[in-house]
Amino acid sequence: MLIAIDGPSGAGKGTVARAISEALQCRHVDTGAMYRAVAWRAADLGVSLDDEPAVADVARAAALRAEQGRVEIDGHDVTRAIRTPEMDAAAARVARLGQVRQVLVERQRDYAASGDLVMEGRDIGTVVLPQADVKVYLDASPDERARRRAGDAAHAANGGDVATIASALAQRDHSDKSRTVSPLTLAPDAVYIDTTGLPIADVVDQVLALVRAAQARG
Repeated sequence: MLIAIDGPSGAGKGTVARAISEALQCRHVDTGAMYRAVAWRAADLGVSLDDEPAVADVARAAALRAEQGRVEIDGHDVTRAIRTPEMDAAAARVARLGQVRQVLVERQRDYAASGDLVMEGRDIGTVVLPQADVKVYLDASPDERARRRAGDAAHAANGGDVATIASALAQRDHSDKSRTVSPLTLAPDAVYIDTTGLPIADVVDQVLALVRAAQARG
C-alpha cells in the first residue's frame, strides 16, 4: 500500500502522515526534509545553491535518510537543524533545481520499491508515486496554516509573529507552484481535503477511510 500525501506548508501533512504511519504500522518518509537536508549539507560544504550541478553532486553522493521523523545526512543528525527560516528559504531554492529533483526522486522511488509506506511532499502523487494506491492533497486557509506553523514545536525556534510567518509561507507557495520542474499541484485522482478548522483526528479518519476503501478494492 503506497499512500501519497501532498500539500503546502502548514496544511498538516507531517502530522497526518505520522498518524497514518503509526495506524498502519508502516514507514513514513518526509521528502521535504530530504531537500532541506541537501540544502543544509551544501551550506556545510560551502557549495553555492546557485551551482546546480554541484548541489546535485551533493545530493547524489550523500548518505541520506528521512524516515520516521529523523533526518540524517552523511552522519549528521539534522532533524532540528533543518527547521529554521534560513533552511526554509534554502530548501525552496534547492527544490527548484531540476538536477537535484532527479536525484532525490530516484531515491524516493527506491523507498517505495521496498514495501508499504506513507510518503509526504509536494509532488508525490503527481511525479514520485503516480501509481500510489491513495492520493491525498491537504490544504488549509493561509491564516490557519500560519497559526499552525507558529505553534509547531519543530519550528518553535523560528520566532516571528503569525503575520511574518504567513508572508514567508506565501513566498514558499509561490516558489513551489511556479517552478518549472514538478510544481506543487493537485493530482487529477487525488482527494482534496481542506483541513481548516478540522481536528487532526478527523483528518486522519478521512484518510484512513480512503485507505480502507482502496484495500477493499484490492
